[in-house]
Amino acid sequence: MVALLFIAYNVPLVRLQVEFSLPEKFRLHNFWIALYALIAFLWIFQGIRAAIGMSRLPWLSDTAPISSVDAPGVSVIFAARDEAEKLSGAVQSMLALDYPNFEIVAVNDRSRDRTREILHEFERRSPRLNVIDILELPSGWLGKPHALVAGVEHSRGEWLLFTDADVHFAPDLLSRAVALAQERRLDHLTLPAAVEMKGFWETTTISYFQLGFIFGNEPWKASDGRSHRYVGIGAFQLVRRDAYDTCGGHRRLRMDVIEDMKLGKLIKMAGFRSGMAVAGEGVRVRWHSGARGVIRGVTKNFFAACHYNSFFALAALSFTLLMSVLPFFGIIFATGWARGFAAAAAIAAIGIQAAANSGIGVSPFYGLTHPVGALLFCWMLARSAIVTLWSGGVTWRDTFYPLDELRKGLV
Repeated sequence: MVALLFIAYNVPLVRLQVEFSLPEKFRLHNFWIALYALIAFLWIFQGIRAAIGMSRLPWLSDTAPISSVDAPGVSVIFAARDEAEKLSGAVQSMLALDYPNFEIVAVNDRSRDRTREILHEFERRSPRLNVIDILELPSGWLGKPHALVAGVEHSRGEWLLFTDADVHFAPDLLSRAVALAQERRLDHLTLPAAVEMKGFWETTTISYFQLGFIFGNEPWKASDGRSHRYVGIGAFQLVRRDAYDTCGGHRRLRMDVIEDMKLGKLIKMAGFRSGMAVAGEGVRVRWHSGARGVIRGVTKNFFAACHYNSFFALAALSFTLLMSVLPFFGIIFATGWARGFAAAAAIAAIGIQAAANSGIGVSPFYGLTHPVGALLFCWMLARSAIVTLWSGGVTWRDTFYPLDELRKGLV
């Protein structure tokens, strides 16, 4: 009797729970269907936009080298800090440029290895090379912007080419770049470098990073004066001197860690014409060795790219997980239409990664590493934020810079 009374009492409650749980389950399933459909749509939509935009970028190989008569003076400027291992090959490639009217200003920024000796040896052998030695860093300056300003002050060119001490150039690169800048009436031209990648983990990490750079910065819109997008790549930035002086150059970037990108921003904010072109193998660099080297190398950069804002960093991390990792979990755990859209999103992500890899000389099979690269990217971003916040600042070139000063110096 007690059992019967218990059942009679609870049957309406069970029925009520079923009536409420079924709609709730239905709503939850629809949520996942909508979410995965949205992710798939975003991948396809942005993939098409990126493919069209990147295809419209000019190729240096399609531009004839400038003639000796029309060649303006160009000053190639770079700052070197403990670069003895990679320096010689880079300087040799710069001196081998076939441009008729250029000089090289190399700034030794307080190096402790053989960088100074290597640079001065090249200086003795080539009249094109002028070496500046910096012994002390004044307060209120990051080392690299300070060194580049010193290089500009000792330069004579009508155009300034900022690069790094480990970058290799093809002999005809500068002749074609100046010709393209004049042809398109640009005041600022930046070129991406072909990054030499070795090993599975390094290739996985860098290839995902480069895809993120394309999607996140939309560099094809840098030349559009109506767009707020800008781009600047440290391996190659060719700037007309008067545009550089007018926008304030590296003096305004004295405390900005990502000074290369921000130079592109200053140029565009000042109303000058900026753009990016494709150089293929014309600009080459061995960036960092191994995935660990890449992760350590970007520790100072990633949180800076988020303006040292924890909310922005968390939003970027969450969006990366949502777009690049969640669809692969959906293939395993979702059901019905939700699983189908998750699969569509994952296939789109892999396909776009494979296509982007092909464009930079990486096997398209590395498209399958897309979620792994995304997780590594998230770790790099999280690590950059944690290390910066925990230490209260950034250490760069053996100098510590407090977070408050870095935030004040943002452009």
